[in-house]
Amino acid sequence: MKLTKILVLVLIAATIVAYFALDLGQYLSLPYLKDKQHAFQAYCAENPVKAIGAYFLLYVLLAALSIPGPTIATLAGGVLFGMWLGTAIVLFAASIGATMAFLVSRHLLQDWVRNRFRTQFDVVNERFSRDCVLYLLTLRLVPVFPFFIVNLLVGLTTMRIWPFYWASLLGMLPGTVVRVNAGTQLGQIAEWHDVMRCTVNNGHCRFKRPAWFC
Repeated sequence: MKLTKILVLVLIAATIVAYFALDLGQYLSLPYLKDKQHAFQAYCAENPVKAIGAYFLLYVLLAALSIPGPTIATLAGGVLFGMWLGTAIVLFAASIGATMAFLVSRHLLQDWVRNRFRTQFDVVNERFSRDCVLYLLTLRLVPVFPFFIVNLLVGLTTMRIWPFYWASLLGMLPGTVVRVNAGTQLGQIAEWHDVMRCTVNNGHCRFKRPAWFC
């Protein structure tokens, strides 16, 4: 493995280790978001551009490094920016982060996997390449595998970057709408199973936007 790849792998591993060692996950939890909701909203009202930029970069980083947290970060998008703006920000941040994770997997792991499991790799890659966009859309729309697992696994195939990006963007849209809309109703969410319940009220989705976005 080239020195550059080793350095990148060490940097990523160190970041993930630091995340768990410093217990940074406490800041990406439902109780923390509910506790700080009003403080975050006040900051967004005073500094909307900075808030959007910081949130976008944080989301991309979480997705690119495959760190736990994008789900709560998606809810936060609804809390901070409302339904429509929140959905747009989350969708583009998630798709960019996913593409970065896809590229990391490809450049750091693909050669090793191909050399070690050549027969299995060729079979899986040959089948996946026939309808890669359809397979990826299915994985995004029906989340059998976690978000980060899909990014890493598809990165091991020969799927091209642009189809991966736009298929991810399209496939993540429904789930993003659901979670961002749930975030606009954070006060009604006590547990994770409340996310789906909060998205629909008497059969109609309730869309909200922040007071500063008028």
